[in-house]
Amino acid sequence: MKQSLWVVFLSVLISTQLQAGQVVVRKSSEPFDAFAVRDKLQQEFEWRESLRMQQQIQILQSLPLGCVLFNLPYAYYRCGTNFYRPYLYQTEGTDLRKFYIQIDPPSAD
Repeated sequence: MKQSLWVVFLSVLISTQLQAGQVVVRKSSEPFDAFAVRDKLQQEFEWRESLRMQQQIQILQSLPLGCVLFNLPYAYYRCGTNFYRPYLYQTEGTDLRKFYIQIDPPSAD
């Protein structure tokens, strides 16, 4: 009984250590640049963060009915509890189209 508890304790201890992170084993004869690895990991993190931020942005091509236009402090629309700012973009040729990006509530300062 005492031995089986020891085995369970040891397996739990090993499994928690295995989940600590990524381990890379290299030969000492292989060239290795720790700073390049650090920079690559930082770039991957920044890329994931930018994707996460993009997923939070809501872009509409047309506003729902009942939106009210406000001009101060800049032009924006209020649609219920959401606020949208209009932007123009150019499609093929010279056609300008309008789209709306959800923004935080504008301050009246």
